[in-house]
Amino acid sequence: MAAKKPYLSCLDSVKPVRDALDVINGKWKLPIIISVGVGNERFTDIQDSIPGITPKAMAKDLKELEQHKLIERIVTNDYPVKITYRWTPYAHTLTPIIDALKDWGIKHKKEILKTS
Repeated sequence: MAAKKPYLSCLDSVKPVRDALDVINGKWKLPIIISVGVGNERFTDIQDSIPGITPKAMAKDLKELEQHKLIERIVTNDYPVKITYRWTPYAHTLTPIIDALKDWGIKHKKEILKTS
Protein backbone atom coordinates (compact mmCIF):
# COMPACT_ATOMS: atom_id res chain seq x y z
CA MET A 1 0.00 0.00 0.00
CA ALA A 2 1.38 3.39 -1.00
CA ALA A 3 1.94 5.98 1.66
CA LYS A 4 -0.58 8.75 1.70
CA LYS A 5 0.88 11.88 0.15
CA PRO A 6 1.09 14.74 2.64
CA TYR A 7 -0.56 17.95 1.56
CA LEU A 8 -0.02 21.54 2.49
CA SER A 9 -2.96 23.53 3.72
CA CYS A 10 -3.63 26.53 1.54
CA LEU A 11 -6.30 27.94 3.86
CA ASP A 12 -3.83 30.35 5.47
CA SER A 13 -3.49 32.02 2.06
CA VAL A 14 -6.97 31.43 0.67
CA LYS A 15 -8.95 32.90 3.57
CA PRO A 16 -7.42 36.41 3.50
CA VAL A 17 -7.57 36.46 -0.31
CA ARG A 18 -11.24 35.45 -0.17
CA ASP A 19 -11.90 38.16 2.44
CA ALA A 20 -10.27 40.78 0.20
CA LEU A 21 -12.18 39.62 -2.86
CA ASP A 22 -15.45 39.73 -0.92
CA VAL A 23 -14.90 43.48 -0.41
CA ILE A 24 -14.08 44.36 -4.04
CA ASN A 25 -15.92 41.53 -5.79
CA GLY A 26 -18.82 42.22 -8.06
CA LYS A 27 -19.43 43.74 -11.43
CA TRP A 28 -19.34 47.37 -10.31
CA LYS A 29 -17.24 47.79 -7.15
CA LEU A 30 -13.81 48.07 -8.76
CA PRO A 31 -15.08 50.40 -11.50
CA ILE A 32 -16.67 52.59 -8.80
CA ILE A 33 -13.47 52.58 -6.71
CA ILE A 34 -11.40 53.48 -9.77
CA SER A 35 -13.85 56.17 -10.92
CA VAL A 36 -13.85 57.89 -7.54
CA GLY A 37 -10.08 57.46 -7.32
CA VAL A 38 -9.51 59.35 -10.58
CA GLY A 39 -11.58 62.27 -9.33
CA ASN A 40 -15.25 61.66 -10.13
CA GLU A 41 -17.04 62.90 -7.02
CA ARG A 42 -20.69 63.43 -7.95
CA PHE A 43 -23.11 60.51 -8.28
CA THR A 44 -23.93 61.34 -11.90
CA ASP A 45 -20.25 61.79 -12.81
CA ILE A 46 -19.43 58.37 -11.37
CA GLN A 47 -22.42 56.82 -13.14
CA ASP A 48 -21.54 58.46 -16.47
CA SER A 49 -17.97 57.12 -16.23
CA ILE A 50 -19.17 53.51 -15.89
CA PRO A 51 -21.18 52.37 -18.93
CA GLY A 52 -24.12 50.13 -18.07
CA ILE A 53 -24.34 50.73 -14.33
CA THR A 54 -27.80 51.46 -12.97
CA PRO A 55 -28.40 54.06 -10.25
CA LYS A 56 -29.78 51.34 -7.96
CA ALA A 57 -26.69 49.10 -8.35
CA MET A 58 -24.35 52.04 -7.91
CA ALA A 59 -26.12 53.29 -4.77
CA LYS A 60 -25.96 49.80 -3.26
CA ASP A 61 -22.25 49.36 -4.02
CA LEU A 62 -21.36 52.88 -2.87
CA LYS A 63 -23.06 52.12 0.45
CA GLU A 64 -21.14 48.83 0.81
CA LEU A 65 -17.84 50.50 -0.08
CA GLU A 66 -18.62 53.16 2.52
CA GLN A 67 -19.24 50.43 5.12
CA HIS A 68 -15.83 48.95 4.26
CA LYS A 69 -14.27 52.41 4.78
CA LEU A 70 -13.08 52.75 1.18
CA ILE A 71 -15.45 55.51 0.04
CA GLU A 72 -16.50 58.54 2.04
CA ARG A 73 -19.90 60.16 1.44
CA ILE A 74 -19.77 63.89 2.06
CA VAL A 75 -22.98 65.90 2.48
CA THR A 76 -22.69 69.67 2.08
CA ASN A 77 -25.71 71.47 3.51
CA ASP A 78 -26.00 74.15 0.86
CA TYR A 79 -29.07 74.80 -1.18
CA PRO A 80 -29.48 72.46 -2.89
CA VAL A 81 -27.79 69.83 -0.75
CA LYS A 82 -24.60 68.60 -2.41
CA ILE A 83 -23.42 64.99 -2.01
CA THR A 84 -19.96 63.96 -3.10
CA TYR A 85 -17.92 60.78 -2.79
CA ARG A 86 -14.18 60.52 -2.16
CA TRP A 87 -11.62 57.89 -1.36
CA THR A 88 -10.83 57.55 2.30
CA PRO A 89 -7.15 57.56 3.28
CA TYR A 90 -7.53 53.79 3.78
CA ALA A 91 -8.65 53.37 0.14
CA HIS A 92 -5.21 54.46 -0.99
CA THR A 93 -3.92 51.06 0.20
CA LEU A 94 -5.73 49.65 -2.86
CA THR A 95 -3.59 51.64 -5.32
CA PRO A 96 -0.78 49.06 -5.63
CA ILE A 97 -3.34 46.26 -5.89
CA ILE A 98 -5.30 48.00 -8.64
CA ASP A 99 -2.05 48.84 -10.46
CA ALA A 100 -0.88 45.21 -10.19
CA LEU A 101 -4.23 43.91 -11.49
CA LYS A 102 -4.10 46.39 -14.38
CA ASP A 103 -0.53 45.38 -15.29
CA TRP A 104 -1.35 41.68 -15.03
CA GLY A 105 -4.49 42.14 -17.15
CA ILE A 106 -2.51 43.87 -19.91
CA LYS A 107 0.19 41.17 -19.87
CA HIS A 108 -2.38 38.38 -19.72
CA LYS A 109 -4.28 39.71 -22.72
CA LYS A 110 -1.03 39.91 -24.72
CA GLU A 111 -0.15 36.37 -23.67
CA ILE A 112 -3.54 34.99 -24.68
CA LEU A 113 -3.56 36.85 -28.00
CA LYS A 114 0.01 35.72 -28.72
CA THR A 115 -0.85 32.05 -28.35
CA SER A 116 -4.23 32.13 -30.07
